[in-house]
Amino acid sequence: MEATGRARDAELKKDLDATVDARRELGADYEAALVESFLEKVEQRLDSTVDRRVRRQLAEQQMVVARGDSRPARTSAGDGGFGERFGFAIISLILAIPLSAIAVVNADLPGLLVSWVGIVGVNAVHAARGWPWLHRPTSKTSEWDL
Repeated sequence: MEATGRARDAELKKDLDATVDARRELGADYEAALVESFLEKVEQRLDSTVDRRVRRQLAEQQMVVARGDSRPARTSAGDGGFGERFGFAIISLILAIPLSAIAVVNADLPGLLVSWVGIVGVNAVHAARGWPWLHRPTSKTSEWDL
């Protein structure tokens, strides 16, 4: 999928280069028409990308419904999937280096232990968001919840 994105980027770059070259050859009289034409190509590309994403999300939701799963499909970037959890873990480990150094300089071993307990705690809380048994189903308990 990333390769097709690169191919589209290369194609869009070619279109832009062709538009700029045509502007040089034709002069400023045709600039508005050339820019309009290029923007239409960009708009078409954006529309096709959005359409593809919407179709994918609808298909994922239909799969969830077909399986009888009551939980919503995870389709957004902030869904707590593997990529988000992995990224969070990497960032926390990168930040752990200066935090550890600061803790050791200021409080020796106890400071290091406290900083690492905090780092592990933050990662544990973040990872726990993906545990399905911790999520309670929301139910309407009063007429105010309508």
